[in-house]
Amino acid sequence: MALRSVDFEVYGRVQGVFFRKFTKEQAEKLALKGWCRNTSRGTVEGQVQGPSEKVDEMMQWLKTTGSPSSKIEKADFKNGKDISEYNFSNFEIRRDD
Repeated sequence: MALRSVDFEVYGRVQGVFFRKFTKEQAEKLALKGWCRNTSRGTVEGQVQGPSEKVDEMMQWLKTTGSPSSKIEKADFKNGKDISEYNFSNFEIRRDD
């Protein structure tokens, strides 16, 4: 199974609306690993790792769905690459930067 890793940053009304909580729940539902956190720029950033099709599904979720009270303006993805093994054991919410 091909594993993929991608970094993300989501812009809009994504802090104070349980965005990280819902991101963690969605990542766990898709069996993805990685992390997310609030930034001082008012965004949420993180990294997801897992099977390519599940990472694609998560990227679409980050662009269009988010938490019920969020208002996503855009989502940027970078450093997408194939990986041979996971760098994380689960998906976690990290302390704000």
